[in-house]
Amino acid sequence: MKDAADNSIGRVARWPSLIGTILTMGISLIPQARAQGSDADKLLKAMSDYVAGQKTISVTFDSDIEVITSNLQKIQFTSSGQVQLSRPDKLRATRTGGYRDIEIVFDGKMLTVNNKDAKDYAQIDAPGTADQLIDVLRDRHGVVAPGADLLLPDVYNVMMADVVEGAVIGKGVIDGVECDHLAFRNVETDWQIWIESGARPIPRKYVITSKGIAEAPQYTLRIKEWKTDVPADAFAFKPESSAKKIALSDLGDIDEVPHGTANAGGKK
Repeated sequence: MKDAADNSIGRVARWPSLIGTILTMGISLIPQARAQGSDADKLLKAMSDYVAGQKTISVTFDSDIEVITSNLQKIQFTSSGQVQLSRPDKLRATRTGGYRDIEIVFDGKMLTVNNKDAKDYAQIDAPGTADQLIDVLRDRHGVVAPGADLLLPDVYNVMMADVVEGAVIGKGVIDGVECDHLAFRNVETDWQIWIESGARPIPRKYVITSKGIAEAPQYTLRIKEWKTDVPADAFAFKPESSAKKIALSDLGDIDEVPHGTANAGGKK
């Protein structure tokens, strides 16, 4: 994944009282946050168990990715999309941004990667589960199914694998919904997650900050709609009549930032 944030000398100069308030809040929160580290683990595990218990999931999302250009300018790219999942072996993910319009469809046997901008698509045999597919796409082909990691049945162990510190920061409100705000750290990144409070502990917002890249770019994912019903035909790929089938290796650049943009953040 990738990452984003914004700081400006002009803003700091204009809003000294606001900056002072933020610094004071940070100092007062640290002891409380450290004391609640074990609670952060419990809340994240509850989210993981709840997500794993859903046989079908359909979510819509917005995402922001910050990159640092060669002249150290921070630029943000924004996309929207949808992920539909039917356990154990069906997945559909779409991502539409200013530069790419991508669709991934998996029916348990065949994987399709559809580049709608270029009007071409690639298909490969890929028998297995949706969980296995997410890993294969990322590790072997460099293709990321947006937001899909948060839907894995083992998301707790995946996210906590290299965590060195965790804390409950407090409460937050995402799209009018009260959430528990958690913050975690590992060597290369800091990441935060907002989990809906109450009987439905679903992820609502996820932020990764890349500490190893100058200017600390961030990746932000905001889940908007969360449903547990998926249309029966959601995992059947129907190419446009003008679309051309090509080899996966010949598929063009399908990243969510323009080709040649340097130092994107977001990998945990």
